[in-house]
Amino acid sequence: MASATQLLIGTRKGAWIFKSDADRRSWSIDGPHFLGSVINHLVLDPRDGRTLLMAAKTGHLGPTIFRSTDGGKTWAEAVRPPAFPKAADPASGRAVDHSFWLEPGHASEPGVWWAGTSPPGLFVSEDGGATWDSVSGFNDHPMYDKWVPEGAGTPDGALLNQIVIDPRDAAHMYIATSTGGVFESRDRARTWGPLNRGVEANFMPDPYPEYGQDAHYIALSPPKLDRIWQQNHCGIYRLDRPGETWERIGKAMPSEVGDIGFTIIPHPRDPDTAWVFPMDGTDVWPRTSPGGAPAVYRTRDAGASWERQDSGFPREQAWFTVKRQAFCADGHDPLGLYLGATNGEVWMSDDEGGGWRRVAAHLPEIYSVVAAPA
Repeated sequence: MASATQLLIGTRKGAWIFKSDADRRSWSIDGPHFLGSVINHLVLDPRDGRTLLMAAKTGHLGPTIFRSTDGGKTWAEAVRPPAFPKAADPASGRAVDHSFWLEPGHASEPGVWWAGTSPPGLFVSEDGGATWDSVSGFNDHPMYDKWVPEGAGTPDGALLNQIVIDPRDAAHMYIATSTGGVFESRDRARTWGPLNRGVEANFMPDPYPEYGQDAHYIALSPPKLDRIWQQNHCGIYRLDRPGETWERIGKAMPSEVGDIGFTIIPHPRDPDTAWVFPMDGTDVWPRTSPGGAPAVYRTRDAGASWERQDSGFPREQAWFTVKRQAFCADGHDPLGLYLGATNGEVWMSDDEGGGWRRVAAHLPEIYSVVAAPA
């Protein structure tokens, strides 16, 4: 049964909060917040249901984190935002360009948040986002310069683009990076190891290296937490632990569409179902909907086959794409799916992808969409 949902939307020029009625048919709009600032991520703390954290880059003031405990009516800036420790030689020091991903800590750790940045860095807050510390286990790892080499990465800079915490164990974590692939820690970020066996990196001399992949997005299957889905720069993959080798399930996608995209969304109740939003990754990487005809693809058999879901989307001349933080689900039954497009449109489906309708248009380029209870 559905209930009111809010969409936390980060864009190139500010943040918006959309709130639905109980049927998810009509939406009210709150915003813009921080108009003109780059908002990479806006996240609600599920542990208290009221705290919002926002990763922002505020014009000439630089990257920071804002926090609200009243639904976005008021905001307070972090006292000490994520920052690398000062280097003895300033010329060799690292500086955070922007925070990209915000992750609430494990349910057993209220007040703990994690952040991923560009250049790739892992940071933790133990006080609800007011102050942040560099996580030495990754940021000072002896292999750091090889895992996240300077100068590599996306057009917007190299990223530590995602943090995933095993709901069964606060010490068991995964991170995804744009230059080294996926890494795993079993001791709460003190030590890390690559988890990329079987994942292609066709831009490397060795196309199946230990590290060097571009992991766009990873997600644990909520009803089967040993299953990890991955949308990678080089295809769609699935890993069933304790296995160590990823399987490229995107090979079953239609060849004219391919299996390149930014995000993969697992079903919260069915371990074999997930959705992707493909983009054109051919030749010069246009990063648009293949053929100008946007569509979501769904698997209901763990990637053995995929079905196209495009009812409601434009059938031609729609050249937008969906970035890695801008596709999400709400957890209701039937499941609601939401995506924010690079052309400033927000689309939703309230029947698990069967039909799509536009919720908003004319927003700035959308960087992230997060669905949360209203």
